Amino acid sequence: MLTISELTEFMGWSSLINICLLAATTLAVILMRESIIKLHEKIFKVNAEELPRIYFQYVAQYKLAIIILNVVPYISLKIMA
Repeated sequence: MLTISELTEFMGWSSLINICLLAATTLAVILMRESIIKLHEKIFKVNAEELPRIYFQYVAQYKLAIIILNVVPYISLKIMA
């Protein structure tokens, strides 16, 4: 059985890892935009004009998932401890 302390530590590391992945994804989309668009256009046969909207939607949904599934539980556990 996990203690609150162990669960808090787990959620903290999970939050940190996911936030780092979000930052890396966001930087990749910003800095390598053209090459990523060309790659995804070829692989998925998606119109190049739609891809920036799709990227924004992906990053926004990932950010919300991190907040709801990692950060909020971590803060709640910190408050409980």
